[in-house]
Amino acid sequence: MKYFRQMLCLVLLLWTAAPALAEEGKEEKLDISHIVLEHIKDSYEWHVTDIGDKPIVIHLPVIVNSSTGWHVYCSSSFEHHPDANGYRMGPDNLAIATQGPNAGKVVELVGGEEKRPFDISITKTVATMFISVIVLLLCILIPARWYRKHKASDKAPGGFTGFIEMLVMYVVDEIIKPGVGKGYEKYCPYLLTCFFFIFTCNVMGLIPFPPGGGNVTGNIAVTFFLALCTFIIVQFSGNKHYWKDIFWPDVPLALKAFPLIPAIEFVGIFTKPFALMIRLFANIMAGHAIAISLVCIIFLVSTKAMGVFLGMSAVSIIMSVFMSTLEVLVCFIQAMVFTMLSAIFIGLARHEPEHE
Repeated sequence: MKYFRQMLCLVLLLWTAAPALAEEGKEEKLDISHIVLEHIKDSYEWHVTDIGDKPIVIHLPVIVNSSTGWHVYCSSSFEHHPDANGYRMGPDNLAIATQGPNAGKVVELVGGEEKRPFDISITKTVATMFISVIVLLLCILIPARWYRKHKASDKAPGGFTGFIEMLVMYVVDEIIKPGVGKGYEKYCPYLLTCFFFIFTCNVMGLIPFPPGGGNVTGNIAVTFFLALCTFIIVQFSGNKHYWKDIFWPDVPLALKAFPLIPAIEFVGIFTKPFALMIRLFANIMAGHAIAISLVCIIFLVSTKAMGVFLGMSAVSIIMSVFMSTLEVLVCFIQAMVFTMLSAIFIGLARHEPEHE
């Protein structure tokens, strides 16, 4: 569950915070949408927890190319609180906007106007992705080391190496081979990478403290790139029958002269990777948002009668634990679905008619 650490902190602080909320916050309305968006969006800091009024934050490097050249800062160089104009001011006329179309992004203030610099900062999502890649490499290199030291005739490995072998064989035999068909071997490296990268990033998002907790596959830029890779491979793998079915399908000549069917087929080239992108992004982000919203129920009823407060708090905690358990299953399912659909799209592009 995305940012499960914050949820645990909220639950633990609930019993002491509730009386204060009841006395001081009767007129204050809880903005749940703001809380949810703050927890799932990317940022230049990695918030760990709060100790009293002091936040524990891991500051990440900000790397931008503005009108005055390249700049590298730590995110601590920017003010923690925004000014009257909604900017967290930093050096060299740079600031982090907290409102408007560039909210949450580094902007350059030129003549009172916002200008987006070229930004390659190591944000929380990027940092989590790097950590996930390191974990993934260890998960692959450790079994690879075992195989270098053993022969094919030796006893099958157990423990961690056996678990990784089981996953690899399952993905190859049950997903890649049926989806791609003949010649599936050359697509195994890419499809296995997709599966394990998505699965690792999803699992890292369940860890309630750094280096986990990042929203990698809930970031549409990440899912866009993964879908783009599949799109490119599908187009370069397409045979003559694939392109013929798009631009000159086996339909009556009238439908070819009025290119309705070819137009639909051509649009289908782009809707397939678009569906891959949205499916993964929406499922991961929605799961995180729902889980955080369930915790917010506790604070919505904090000013109510004690019976209502205790009852709804119990329901919120139970549902949050249920969502956390469900997210473990979703981690695997979403990695499997993305890999399966990619394999099917590649297989359809390489399909040969049976009569030939």
